Amino acid sequence: MEGLKELRESFKDFKDRGEKLSKVLDIEVKSKRLAELEAELSGADVWNNKEKAQALNKEASSIRKLVEEFKILNKRIQNNAELIDLIEAENDEGMLKDIKEETQKIATILSQMEFRKMLGGESDHMGAVLTINAGAGGTDAQDWAQMLFRMYTRWIERKGFKHEVVDYQAGEEAGIKSVTLLIDGDYAYGYLKAENGIHRVVRISPFDSNARRHTSFAAVFASPQIDDTIEVDIKETDLKIDTFRAGGAGGQHVNTTDSAVRITHAPTGIVVQCQNERSQHKNKATAMKVLKSRIYERELELRQEKVDKANSVKKKIEWGSQIRSYVLHPYQMVKDHRTNYEEGNINAVLDGEMDNFMIEYLMQAGGIANEKK
Repeated sequence: MEGLKELRESFKDFKDRGEKLSKVLDIEVKSKRLAELEAELSGADVWNNKEKAQALNKEASSIRKLVEEFKILNKRIQNNAELIDLIEAENDEGMLKDIKEETQKIATILSQMEFRKMLGGESDHMGAVLTINAGAGGTDAQDWAQMLFRMYTRWIERKGFKHEVVDYQAGEEAGIKSVTLLIDGDYAYGYLKAENGIHRVVRISPFDSNARRHTSFAAVFASPQIDDTIEVDIKETDLKIDTFRAGGAGGQHVNTTDSAVRITHAPTGIVVQCQNERSQHKNKATAMKVLKSRIYERELELRQEKVDKANSVKKKIEWGSQIRSYVLHPYQMVKDHRTNYEEGNINAVLDGEMDNFMIEYLMQAGGIANEKK
């Protein structure tokens, strides 16, 4: 029967990927941990400490969901692989059609579980704080930062996430000097951490009367949007708080009172500001939220640096080490220099179709790509 050979190869691949995924996701270790948690939660005195019990229950629920999903997927692969011999023996075209459809579903579920590893970091499930800063290059760089701002807001819309602009610094002639967004959505930070770094554009400058080609840069930085369950120790004496009158292109970005707030954290040198509200109190609260997220991200980076110094995919976020190039002239191409992944439809990418770049990076950073080879 036509297609049986391809099906056998598909299920052999599924089995191999499943075995590797089991190791990558530590299914055996997690199963043992789940048994320990369930034994502890069944104890008579566990709820005497409500906060601890809730934490244990949350951990158990998360592990249980992953382990059960993997076991169901593994059983599904095994059962359907065994059906292939039956289909061949009975020459059943109807069952062949069904198993082909099932093969596509299994492939999708398997890919989703592989993706789970990519977003398995401590903070990946959180929302994100995203900042875009124009680099050297004057108006061209500020216009490029504006283009990136639009690209990310289009991506946010495609994901069904919500966002709020908390700081917006307009350029003198066009574009923006910087913008900061709070993004709410499951795993927003997990995705956007792949965007950390310098983004480079090569194009004919719309601001050059001689229509010469220019290269411009902008820096993108994402940090996890932490909630009240995570404590970040910030001493009041380490903060320098300034108020000023917001400026900008108009509309929601302009206030008529000194309600905008800038906070400088002396120990780290981190500076954040917020000017989207007319209330100084609200702007200060939002700025503190952003500051806590930045400090938390910094601590995660310092911790991670000790672990992955040898990671060839990880690059320092600094000028001159761009992670991605967007070439509009003399040809059109977007290329990620960390993974060498590229696409020719630059208009689609600039319109927010960026998932492939994120996935390629996260696959390599998470080790899935190497496991699959």
